[in-house]
Amino acid sequence: MDLNILIGAEAGKGTARTSLMIGRVFTLYGYYVFNYRDYPSLIKGGHNFNVLRISDEKVNSHENEYDIIIALDKKTIERHKDNLKKDGIILTEKSLIEEQDVKKYSDIKYRIIYLDASDVMKKHSFQEIIVNNILAGSLFKFLGIPLEFALKAAEKEFGEKSDKIKIAITEGYNLIKEPKIKEPQKVNKIKRNKKYFISGNEAIGLGAIASGLDLYIAYPMTPASPLMHFLALQQKKHNIFVVQLEDEIACINAAIAGSYAGARTMVGTSGGGFALMTEAISLQGMNEIPLVVYLAQRPGPSTGVPTYTSQGDLKFALNAGHGEFLRIVVAPGDAKEAFEKTIEAFYLSEKYRAVSIILGDKHLGESTYSFDSFKLDSSKILEKIKPTNKKMDYKSYLITENGISPRALPGSNFIVRATSYEHDEYGITTEDPEIIKKMVNKRMKKIETIKKETKKMETFKVYGKGKNLIIGWGSTKGAIIDALKKLEDFSFLQIYYLSPFPNEIKKYIENAKNVFIIENNATSLLSQVIAENIGIKIENKILKYDGRPFTPNEIIKEIENW
Repeated sequence: MDLNILIGAEAGKGTARTSLMIGRVFTLYGYYVFNYRDYPSLIKGGHNFNVLRISDEKVNSHENEYDIIIALDKKTIERHKDNLKKDGIILTEKSLIEEQDVKKYSDIKYRIIYLDASDVMKKHSFQEIIVNNILAGSLFKFLGIPLEFALKAAEKEFGEKSDKIKIAITEGYNLIKEPKIKEPQKVNKIKRNKKYFISGNEAIGLGAIASGLDLYIAYPMTPASPLMHFLALQQKKHNIFVVQLEDEIACINAAIAGSYAGARTMVGTSGGGFALMTEAISLQGMNEIPLVVYLAQRPGPSTGVPTYTSQGDLKFALNAGHGEFLRIVVAPGDAKEAFEKTIEAFYLSEKYRAVSIILGDKHLGESTYSFDSFKLDSSKILEKIKPTNKKMDYKSYLITENGISPRALPGSNFIVRATSYEHDEYGITTEDPEIIKKMVNKRMKKIETIKKETKKMETFKVYGKGKNLIIGWGSTKGAIIDALKKLEDFSFLQIYYLSPFPNEIKKYIENAKNVFIIENNATSLLSQVIAENIGIKIENKILKYDGRPFTPNEIIKEIENW
């Protein structure tokens, strides 16, 4: 069982919600599902589509050849019919395709199923957008999925508004007389265990909540905005505060202030917003107030292509801000890792009084993944500190052997200073050369200390045992993992931590027969980072920078060409 289903329509017609609902049905029924979103920067018009890949085995990506196309307008047929597989079908509603357009599709006319939902629409006085759910119901019957799973998923996706949706799904289900697939292939072998079906942005939000998030501050910027919307819905349930300020400069400075006061704090943005935040990143480097930043990449420079994906900000994240100080940069590869690595980012930020940058992108953040379980490492969730009445000679920037100064909160029975200027151990401004050198050395010690800590963590992972090695980071993981199943004698090294960099990967590169780097950028930023850290120059680069993510077949084809 391995299906690719495309759902397409113009913006505003509900393709994203319909796709998620269909994905939930198959997840509830026991299948693994991956959902990819493709949409222009338009509120209405244009062409939006989602691709669902459904399998009885774990899937991490989509393909650009389709078994089923659900066409909610004629543009979907025109745009994607050439990518329909030989035995694929198009499911549409009769009123959505004008009669004169049917002649255009003479080459595939026997593979288009026209459903007539006019009577159903009149009977229930449905709005036009409800056609989506009627067609979804027909799809479930067509594929032999029991109606009960469809109705349960609709209730979960649409909540109190699900009554009409469930009626539409039921009516659509009844429009198909007999399922074309009586029982989906291998369905009896699937364990009906609970599966999670969440996006990368939702997983980052859950990781932040699990870490004890108090305050999330952001200015809307695609593709980070869905995280703000997700956390805003969780405010009452998890006692967090989500606020939108006037711009990214205000956001990050307010976040540092919130963290100084004791709130576990996070900000989120994309490249253009992160550019505005870099001065405050340097402020953090000096005042050492814990801060977590989510950088969701999209193509640049400038506005770039706002609703598509890229991995062009790697070196920007590694070097953001002026001066020399500790920056933690972690890049999860899927939703499960997004949850786990977000927890680690908060842990390291709090423990080392550092800035942690979670480096994602549109593909990671807005794709939806299914998996069996979360890994919650409670040892990585630190207890929050509180103001104290204890009297002491407190030094905000005490010089210690490991470079980490004990942290205290304002409101304690002593002064807690934070400053943007070079300072002594008390946080009092200084220009004394000896003190300056001592404080720089103190901050540099943290870099060496954190390297020892991260060596105990999963900073990279190797999949497979092949002699040829693929190296990647971030969201390219899904397509590479799926391609690996069809590549003979290949293994895959996924790098999670870009700073501190895991120099241990050197032995894997040196022992490989051939090495390939796969990235969604034009200059192979990861190969530059590898060369800078371990002195190895990698020549074989497979790069894609058209705003779209890799698919497994593209990777296989590129490697075969090599």
